[in-house]
Amino acid sequence: MPVNLNAPQAHELLPVRGCRIGTAAAQIKKPGRKDLTLIEVSAGARVAASFTQNRFCAAPVTIAREHLQTSGGIRALLINTGNANAGTGEDGIRNARASCAAVAGHLGVAPRDVLPFSTGVIMEPLPLAKIATALPQCVAALGDDNWLDAANAIMTTDIVAKGISRQLDIDGQRITVTGIAKGSGMIHPNMATMLCFVATDAAVAQALLDSMLQRAVAQSFNAITVDGDTSTNDACVLIATGQSDAAEISDAAAPAAQNLQQVLNEVTRLLAQAIVRDGEGATKFMTIRVAQGRDQAECRRVAYAIAHSPLVKTAFFASDPNLGRLLAAIGYAGVSDLDVNGVQLYLGDLLVAERGGRSAGYDEARAQQYMRGAELDVNVLLGRGTAEETVWTCDFSYDYVKINAEYRS
Repeated sequence: MPVNLNAPQAHELLPVRGCRIGTAAAQIKKPGRKDLTLIEVSAGARVAASFTQNRFCAAPVTIAREHLQTSGGIRALLINTGNANAGTGEDGIRNARASCAAVAGHLGVAPRDVLPFSTGVIMEPLPLAKIATALPQCVAALGDDNWLDAANAIMTTDIVAKGISRQLDIDGQRITVTGIAKGSGMIHPNMATMLCFVATDAAVAQALLDSMLQRAVAQSFNAITVDGDTSTNDACVLIATGQSDAAEISDAAAPAAQNLQQVLNEVTRLLAQAIVRDGEGATKFMTIRVAQGRDQAECRRVAYAIAHSPLVKTAFFASDPNLGRLLAAIGYAGVSDLDVNGVQLYLGDLLVAERGGRSAGYDEARAQQYMRGAELDVNVLLGRGTAEETVWTCDFSYDYVKINAEYRS
C-alpha cells in the first residue's frame, strides 16, 4: 500500500473556472476502467508545459511540443492510459495527430490547438479506433467538477489517485489552483514516468507562466526518484485560464506572482511526493537532505547517489541501518575533493557517522528502531559550504520486481 497516502475526495478537488473535464472507458488495455480523459480549456487561456528529456520521447510529446509552438491558443488536452505511443515511429506520429484531429472535430477547434498525452506500454501501436469511439463519451461528460474522475482515469500502476487543490487571494479575488498527477514507477528527474496537469483561474502572462512552471518543476518532479529510470512520455502542464476577475500577473517580483508561485510550488511538491509515496511496491518514504555543500549541484549529486542505490533502497526495505551502503554512495557521488573526515551522517536526528566512520555514540539498537518507521530522513552534512538540496525517494521491495516483471501481462 502507498506510504501514508490516501486518495483525495471529490469535494477536495475544487473546480477551476475555464476548465471542463470528461472521462470515458476506451478499453485500451483493461476492460471496464476509465482510461481516456479530455480537458477542455476556455478561449484565451495560457498553457505552459515541461517534458521528458529522454531522446526516445513518445510521439505525443513530439506533437505537444509542436502544437505549443504553432497553436493560436490551446483549447484541449487529451490523455490516454494503457498505451504510451512511444517507440512507434512515423505511425505513432500520425496517430497522435489523428487523435488531436478527432478532438478538434468534436470541439470545433483546430487540431493544433489540442495537446495529446499518452502513458502505458511502450512500442505498441496506439489503438486509435478505440479512442475515437470513446471520445463522444468524454465530450458528453464534460463538467467542471470531474477532477477526481480524471485523477483516476490517468493512472497506470498507481494504487491511489493523486490530486490537490489550494486557494489564495489576489486583488481581493479568490484564486483556485487544482492539480492531478499519475506516476508510480520508472520515476527519475527530467522528468519521470509521470503526467501532471495543474490549472488555475488566475491570468498570467505567457513568459511568466513558463518560468513559474519551470521553478515549480525544479523543486518537485525534478527532485524525486523511485528507480532511476527516465521515461519517454513525461509531461507537466500548467494552465492559466484567466477566468478570475483579478488583474493579469506579468511581473515575477510582484506580490501576486510570488504568492501564486508559492502555491504552485506547494501543489507540485505534494503531488511529486505522492508519486514517491505510491512508488511501485514502496513501504518507506525517504527524504534525503544534503547540506553544507559548496553548491547545489554537488548536494544533488550526493542526494541522488543515495536515492538511486539499489543496495541502499533494499537495506531500507529491510529496516537495516547499513551505514556502509550510505557512506559508499556518498563517496562515489562524484565530489572528487570531498574530505570524508568532515562528513556527518544522520538517520533522523541520530548522528550515526562522522570522521570517516561510525560516530562515537552510535547505538545500533536505536538505529534499527528508527529504520522500522515508514517515514525516514537521511541527513548528510558535507562540511564544505552552505548549499543544500532535498530529494525524495522510496525503498525497493519484493513487489517492485513483481510489478515490473508482470507489467505487460
